[in-house]
Amino acid sequence: MPAQKLVGTGVALITPFNEALEIDFTGLKRLLDSTAEKGVDYYVVMGTTGESATLDKNEKKKILDFACANNAKQLPIIYGIGGNNTKEIIEQISDTDLTAVDAVLSVSPYYNKPSQEGIYEHYLKIADHSPVPIILYNVPGRTGSNISAETTIRLSEHDNIIGTKEASGDISQALTIIKHKADDFLLISGDDLLTISLHAIGAIGVISVLANAFADIFNNIMEHLKTSDYQSATQEVLKLTEINPLMYEQSNPVGIKQVLMEQGICENYVRLPLVPCTVALKEKIQHCMTLFEGEKAL
Repeated sequence: MPAQKLVGTGVALITPFNEALEIDFTGLKRLLDSTAEKGVDYYVVMGTTGESATLDKNEKKKILDFACANNAKQLPIIYGIGGNNTKEIIEQISDTDLTAVDAVLSVSPYYNKPSQEGIYEHYLKIADHSPVPIILYNVPGRTGSNISAETTIRLSEHDNIIGTKEASGDISQALTIIKHKADDFLLISGDDLLTISLHAIGAIGVISVLANAFADIFNNIMEHLKTSDYQSATQEVLKLTEINPLMYEQSNPVGIKQVLMEQGICENYVRLPLVPCTVALKEKIQHCMTLFEGEKAL
């Protein structure tokens, strides 16, 4: 897959629900249209932000089919298939129609706490069986283990592993990956606020939570980065520094769903074991959004 398809901002799409906790396809359509209009470069469907852990196989299929059918700008689509059972992941890939999918994003195995060799072998098996390219997803805060730079570098040599969403927050690890990875292997930021820092050392963009609501800001950031205008890009990121931690205060996607509710995109319902944000968090989010709208009006 040409690297330019994944340059820029990928939005880690939420899954809107109605009060009965069924998929709200009307809200999903609004979200797809809104993020595309604001300038995202590709969609990431069924990542962690999409609450993939609490959606069944049929629901996931319906969401992927809907995203493909309502992709007005024909943006690339990355689809999340991950877990801690290698055999099951391979079966899921085999059972999923990936015709309209550009790559599979696969999170590092969680809970099992595999060794680095186990992580390496896990991804080799998946890549060998996948009809589309694989993107690693390293998020130690959720999985309980880190894909080391050395393991990532080894995996970068596989023809069907094209990149990594790096959400370790470890810049030195990212530097090591950049220095020793295969030439065509992509480093993608998995942390919204580190997008500029990682771009400065060789990352090609970000897979973003905040882009669900603020894709226009990320579009501005990417435009500035094209000309190496880091000062202007930083001014855009600074608009998000207060609201970003609120997105994770009660676990993602609780915060971003509240933001989208404030924007009129969808309701803030989440599935158990997650619960909608507290009144206190809602008020903090509303305060940040009021400040944000005030800044835009200046």
